[in-house]
Amino acid sequence: MPLLATLVDDFTDGTLDTASRWSGSYGDLSETGGRAQIPCGTGYAGLKSASAYTLASSAVHLQLFPADPTGAASAAASVLVLSATGGTDAGFIVDPAQNAVGCYLRSGYADGGAVFLTYSPVDHRWLRLREAAGTLYWETSSNGVFWATRRTAASPAWVSETGLAFLVEGHRDAGPETPIEVDNVNAPPGQAIQLIAAAVTEGARPVGLAKVRTLGVAASIVDVPPIGRRKTRALGVASATESAQAVGYDLTVSVGAPWSDWEVGEPW
Repeated sequence: MPLLATLVDDFTDGTLDTASRWSGSYGDLSETGGRAQIPCGTGYAGLKSASAYTLASSAVHLQLFPADPTGAASAAASVLVLSATGGTDAGFIVDPAQNAVGCYLRSGYADGGAVFLTYSPVDHRWLRLREAAGTLYWETSSNGVFWATRRTAASPAWVSETGLAFLVEGHRDAGPETPIEVDNVNAPPGQAIQLIAAAVTEGARPVGLAKVRTLGVAASIVDVPPIGRRKTRALGVASATESAQAVGYDLTVSVGAPWSDWEVGEPW
């Protein structure tokens, strides 16, 4: 019963692994330039895993580059965890032609409680669906390090099934076929997280004690304010609406507890 988080691919070897990781795939897919390429045309193509995973106490994330929507009224990238029942799934549908991101928990291909966001190629570059303690979380990020919660819902029973699949599918209603690109499925975002982790782990102490390492390295990564100004939580390149604690950031990067308020150049 592998957790969905164990499905990992950074697409760097130049060959799409349709023999094992993506054995359920369909359409003319490829792996080029360190990314999976999924055609987004008037037919359907999908990067799909085997039906072999569970979502309970697990998660799946990826970096998504939607198709060029020129000439289309809809050019959707569906990013879904599929149950064994058709039309019963959860995840995101990103449609730059409609300038929208939908957060879905569907049954019978419908969800009356779907949450819709105005699509941002920056704020919604990374997507994550996560299950923990009976709750599903739909989360987005600009950098794959700091995440904003966009929707929560009680976990349906099917998240504990052991035959779930992960799918990224492309389809458009009109216009020229252009690719959806996918990277870093359950893989870390690379240099940014390494530098931030290096900045906060050196000299780390147990939670509740003073931490004297300043964020000089992280300052070049997480868009911190000028020295002497306070910022509530280090939020990366995030929109103003993401800066509130209420949206659900979990900023546990190696230190072991959520970050508290800090000032650049000051102990924290």
